Amino acid sequence: MAEVQVLVLDGRGHLLGRLAAIVAKQVLLGRKVVVVRCEGINISGNFYRNKLKYLAFLRKRMNTNPSRGPYHFRAPSRIFWRTVRGMLPHKTKRGQAALDRLKVFDGIPPPYDKKKRM
Repeated sequence: MAEVQVLVLDGRGHLLGRLAAIVAKQVLLGRKVVVVRCEGINISGNFYRNKLKYLAFLRKRMNTNPSRGPYHFRAPSRIFWRTVRGMLPHKTKRGQAALDRLKVFDGIPPPYDKKKRM
């Protein structure tokens, strides 16, 4: 069986939803995808409106025990990961396997700093 080539993507300068849609399709097709420099991903639209929308998202929590979820990730890499998860059937085996093929990082960690990025 052939070795699956890892697709290393640089997130700097890309739009959040556009990049997430491309990544979601690739992981569903069976490719391993690594996204580095997630802190450089842009969100289109007005900054103030996006901030209000995110703060409204942060207010959504469980009344009886907030530590039981939903969990609100603050790191840019986890925000991107959750965006991709929303585009996958993550409650099925196929979707979980696809999500396992995705790795996201803030910055460029050692194994990927020497590899060519797209």
